[in-house]
Amino acid sequence: MDPESAVRERYTVAAKGRESELCCPVSYNPRYLDAIPEEVLARDYGCGDPSVHVRPGETVLDLGSGGGKICFIVAQAVGPEGRVVGVDMNAEMLDLARRSAPQVAERLGYANVEFREGRIQDLTFDPAAAAAYLAAHAVATPQDALAFQEWLRRHPLVEDESVDVVVSNCVLNLVRGDDKERLFREIFRVVRVGGRAVISDITCDEDVPEHLQADPELWSGCVSGALREDRFLHAFSDAGFHGVRILERDDEPWRTVEGLEFRSVTVEAFKGKAGPCYEGLQAVIYKGPFAEVADDDGHRIARGVRYAVCEKTFALFSREPYREHFAFVEPREPVRERKPYACDQDALRDPRATKGIGYDATLGEAAACCGPDGC
Repeated sequence: MDPESAVRERYTVAAKGRESELCCPVSYNPRYLDAIPEEVLARDYGCGDPSVHVRPGETVLDLGSGGGKICFIVAQAVGPEGRVVGVDMNAEMLDLARRSAPQVAERLGYANVEFREGRIQDLTFDPAAAAAYLAAHAVATPQDALAFQEWLRRHPLVEDESVDVVVSNCVLNLVRGDDKERLFREIFRVVRVGGRAVISDITCDEDVPEHLQADPELWSGCVSGALREDRFLHAFSDAGFHGVRILERDDEPWRTVEGLEFRSVTVEAFKGKAGPCYEGLQAVIYKGPFAEVADDDGHRIARGVRYAVCEKTFALFSREPYREHFAFVEPREPVRERKPYACDQDALRDPRATKGIGYDATLGEAAACCGPDGC
């Protein structure tokens, strides 16, 4: 049995009755649980809580939304001005989520959640929309087929750059190994510039051997499809994300199989480092505590020195997750002519470049500040 079929069968059963082996112990904010039907709470299968990292008013996409628990929690966290979309391929889980949504909306006083059928590694294909198209249009010729392909291209399940945050809870490991690279690319595609992904998933401390990957029960049980922990983080940066960081990591493994440790991690990754580089005479100063750090573009920045950066990198470092680690130096006079900047260099910024070559001001008097009794 291939992994996708094994996952589909197991979660079809899990939608009808709780299966304890599919989840790690997770504590959710109890104030968000009162609005969620018990039937949904009893069939929650996760390993973390990415919902704590969303903000009011955001549009959030939940990959592998299952019975809808994380979606219903996020619906409350983002509030009535926010929006939540859940995607899952399992019909039974979708049915549970969809029939629970009106109950949650009535208890909250607003409705901001919808559920869509689809495979999370292919968010371009909308099965329900495709079925509706085929019911109304015959595809009998090559021209018909081309027209159908073009229609599909213009009607994706999730639009490009349409969500602020992608969340997922213990689902990415269920995707087949040869589809995982595509999965991370799809996550990157649908996130807006300036948005992020917050993913809770199971990782392994070693590469999972092929004989364990071939075990359908272990795969559908969130075990043998797990990426090695460092490769899980690299998958985000390989897809184009930056600022990748571990928000939470369980000290103790959830399961140990043949000496391999499987544990839950929650990772955050940001989108927005792409674009041209222009000179703005700006500088950043790394505050420590390390002697030197390197960013995702290969810039090596020593502690305490004025490091020359382009306008794009300056703006990037001024936001999460970097800003608390840097001091920022703007030019005294705005740069009037924007010129391309070679951002692949590691250069220091002379203070005179930001102050101006002719700057010779003398400001303040020491006597006015300090005296025998201190400042």
